[in-house]
Amino acid sequence: MLVAIHQLHYLPWLRYIHKMASADVFVILDNIQFNKNGWQNRNKIKTAEGSQILTVPVFHKSSQNLDEVLIDNKPPWRKKHWSSLCHHYGKAPFFREHAVFFQKIFETPWEKLNDLNYEILQYLISVLGVKTKVVRGSDLDIDGEATERLVHICKLLGAKGYLTGAYAAETYLDSKVFAREGVELVMQNYECPPYPQLYPKTGFVPDLSVVDLLFNCGPKSLEILLRQFCSERAKEGQP
Repeated sequence: MLVAIHQLHYLPWLRYIHKMASADVFVILDNIQFNKNGWQNRNKIKTAEGSQILTVPVFHKSSQNLDEVLIDNKPPWRKKHWSSLCHHYGKAPFFREHAVFFQKIFETPWEKLNDLNYEILQYLISVLGVKTKVVRGSDLDIDGEATERLVHICKLLGAKGYLTGAYAAETYLDSKVFAREGVELVMQNYECPPYPQLYPKTGFVPDLSVVDLLFNCGPKSLEILLRQFCSERAKEGQP
């Protein structure tokens, strides 16, 4: 069994969904420290000028866990984000199919960042057809920090492999801890797949929020995202 582990992200980007869909079990770390410079409260969409970052304003405190992060609803961010999606994706082939959900999302006065991100992720899992089992870290009895925590999760779930991105493997993962516990480190082999986008004059913009792929490609989105992964598994004789 292959496990992947990640924090909740806002309108998660393509690599995030690829990682989730490539694993047997995806664990959401919803109670670790919030990274104010990360992608837990922001992501990118495409515009006629290139890309634009949508950021959810939050009340941030030092050493604050994700499940403690509150949204600052004083700025009209929900109105702006919904307006941006409508303006930049209104003519996308599959925007209307998902407009009702996202309109409701941006009409809701969310208090916690985790609740907003989890609601969006659950919808994306459903409409994309992701079959991976999803587990919330807060529902697991785990301890430890950094690599130790990840290994403990893998052992608790009975995983033989841990799926990781190259950046994590190179910067903060301790491969010796995984080896000691008999958990194989499996590298996520990801390249952003080309797919039809609006605004062709700006050229193809890779690694945007998955909504860019969803609004443009609809029910074929997951197939496009996993095309390289499925091809490699077929060569290896894996189902």
